[in-house]
Amino acid sequence: MALIELRGIGKVYRPPGGSAEQTVHALREVNLDIEAGEFVAIMGSSGSGKSTLMNLIGALDQPSSGHYRLDGEAVEHLSGEALATLRNRRIGFVFQQFNLLPRTTALENVELPLVYAGVAPAARRERARACLEMVGLGARADHTPAQLSGGQQQRVAIARALVNRPSLLLADEPTGALDSATSEEVMRLLARLNAEGITLVLVTHETDIAAWARRMLVVRDGRLVEDRALPPHDPAAGAQAAAASAGLKA
Repeated sequence: MALIELRGIGKVYRPPGGSAEQTVHALREVNLDIEAGEFVAIMGSSGSGKSTLMNLIGALDQPSSGHYRLDGEAVEHLSGEALATLRNRRIGFVFQQFNLLPRTTALENVELPLVYAGVAPAARRERARACLEMVGLGARADHTPAQLSGGQQQRVAIARALVNRPSLLLADEPTGALDSATSEEVMRLLARLNAEGITLVLVTHETDIAAWARRMLVVRDGRLVEDRALPPHDPAAGAQAAAASAGLKA
């Protein structure tokens, strides 16, 4: 059984009282299986539906049609409270913006999901420290976000995503606010976590970032139009893709 099973997933947005012409079909008949331990990149242009797909996989939104199972559990009809519990216990999130609390330490930021989960203070502090050690920031536990670089802040965010020991890690443009060297540092960390068994789904519009994955999905006009395996990551090829992308943007 796949960790993620999507069958006939559709997502429609229509404003209250809106006409058929105002209806937006964000996703159309998406069928997808993702096995435990995979590293999958989702690509697509702005408005393609890739972020909507990520939100549905992350139980941040519900489909208008179709069926979604996460580790065998039907998700599409869960209540808001049940979805929140599922997210807290099974899914870790990493975003482009680090979303750290500015006046609290790295350790306290990482502890936060455990506070919501009702974990005892001593246990949550121990787990948070272990996660900071895992991402190479054990010595920075008492630093606030303002005392950390962008790459360090993203590593704190990754530690926070891992502290509840999720089976699934979702990363939405995790390097979008970082320079190329720091982006590679973050991607090396994510690749290592995947090698240790965490299922990783990454949304990106950058080909050099997608190249770290072992499988790539392409979404266009709300449809899954491409699904292919990727070769093992080649740092040299990634650097060439990044340079080419930078040249196109210049």
